[in-house]
Amino acid sequence: MKRTLRRQAGVTRAWRRCVRVTVSCHEAVRRSSAWISKTYPPSRTRGAADVATLARSSLLMAFGTVVSRATGLIRQVLQGAALGTGLLAGTYNTANTVPTSLYTLLIGGALNAVLVPQLVRARANDPDGGTAFEQRLITLVVCVLGAGTALAVWAAPQIVGLYMRDTAENHEAFELTVVFARFLLPQIFFYGLFAILGQVLNAREKFGAMMWTPVLNNVVLVTMFGAYLGLMTVPDDVRDITAEQVRLLGIGTTLGIALQALALVPFVRAAGVRFRPRFDWRGTGLGKSARAARWTLLLVLANQVALTVVTNYANAADRTLPKDGVGYTAYSYAQTIWLLPQSIVTVSLVTALLPRMSKAAAEGRTADLRGELSRALRVTGTVIVPAGFFFLVFGPQTAQLLFAHGASDAAATEPLGHMLQAFGLGLIPFSAQYLLLRGFYAYEDTRTPFWMAVWVAGVNIGLATACHLLLPARWAVTGMAAAYTLSYAVGLLLTARLMRRRLGGYLDGRRLVRTYGKLILASALAGALGWAAARAGTEVTSSGTAATALALTAGALTMAVGYLVLARLLRIGEMRMLPGLRR
Repeated sequence: MKRTLRRQAGVTRAWRRCVRVTVSCHEAVRRSSAWISKTYPPSRTRGAADVATLARSSLLMAFGTVVSRATGLIRQVLQGAALGTGLLAGTYNTANTVPTSLYTLLIGGALNAVLVPQLVRARANDPDGGTAFEQRLITLVVCVLGAGTALAVWAAPQIVGLYMRDTAENHEAFELTVVFARFLLPQIFFYGLFAILGQVLNAREKFGAMMWTPVLNNVVLVTMFGAYLGLMTVPDDVRDITAEQVRLLGIGTTLGIALQALALVPFVRAAGVRFRPRFDWRGTGLGKSARAARWTLLLVLANQVALTVVTNYANAADRTLPKDGVGYTAYSYAQTIWLLPQSIVTVSLVTALLPRMSKAAAEGRTADLRGELSRALRVTGTVIVPAGFFFLVFGPQTAQLLFAHGASDAAATEPLGHMLQAFGLGLIPFSAQYLLLRGFYAYEDTRTPFWMAVWVAGVNIGLATACHLLLPARWAVTGMAAAYTLSYAVGLLLTARLMRRRLGGYLDGRRLVRTYGKLILASALAGALGWAAARAGTEVTSSGTAATALALTAGALTMAVGYLVLARLLRIGEMRMLPGLRR
């Protein structure tokens, strides 16, 4: 009883902290309405009305993304409290990875990167404004997803076997993962439905709904994990979980994704889309989309091969140390936290810019496309670079503050914190490459991103294999996080070289190197000041969650103030483009 009360008290504290984070994010986004207008001033080819539209779109997306990620953080904290970070959590998280991976393999990569330019072109060139093309495309996607989902549920044991070995000592964990997978694999259909409807809206430059509806999914999952913690005895081991708990987790998780997808239907109808099944696919332009998607499918396959290898190795670490939090769950939690700045800043901006970049490429306005890529890289760098250093400096404290509750204690979150540090600086090349690849997609070039993915996946697999074979289980997955960072550094160098060639031998390289050099210097010095402040705070307070929160707050505030002061001294002009930082 005392143990249950302690768990619930820890979860309550975590909930309150996450709510405060959400409120802070709301205030930050509220002041960002002029960001895109300042970053992308009107030019000869882009009028003030277009800039205002882009500003509103990016603001709405950023706000929606912040709320979605904040509620997602609450969900993840409760999930960590309910399942911990060991082998039991690994069964659920591995099964929850499978539908995402299969959806991406089936059609997700093509939807996200290829079809927006195709939809934009159809709306501009087709006599009916692209209506027939959209109807055929939606029909095709729904058919592929329906067949693929049914096949995946039938083949669940074989699919799970790709991510986790079925050995004598691991058989119970494998069987539990298969059971979870059968509940979770129907998510494939709803992921695809969400994506295709969202891309139809994006092609009409209506971005808000796709950013906001994931909040509904998070609300469902927060409710589910809250019920799991409050109404049931939380198990410590794979053998202890009950059929009722498995059903609650499985049905609740899939229900959240279904609600997220179906919530887009009213927005699509309001945008003027009227769906009618059309099977006259031959000779209607879908062949071009399929050919373009071929390379994207191969790109996704390369990424999924790397993910499968790393998941196998991480699950092996969990089998060796099942309660130490050194395997796949810790890796996935750390990666999710690490990606938050990328999701809020870079993805929101690129989603708004991709239709415009596609139009500039189609009209041969290379200078405009080059300028937008350069500005996007420099402005996002003002947030991404210090965020990377923050994770490097404060990874352990962040992990303990968020996940040392319920089924996990401070010792169990220590490996997660080290993984967050290992990911840290990789945020810089990861975000930069993500932006540059969108330049190729604007030209409807999907072949080059595929070869970049092959290089990244190859380096990642090679280094992850070395970590698995050479490092002890306690440090193997931390090494894999560092391998992920190095693989994207290699990918960025190759991508920048090819994009420079595509843009006529000029990528504004000197200006980018100068800006990023200043950002790295300011972030590194500010990070050192923040580390010293956090260490001083730790020495003057007692141990525990409150002490960690105080030390992290002191360190983060010191780092933020130091970064702003150093940025001003180093004359980083891009800082003036951020909301609320006018000189």
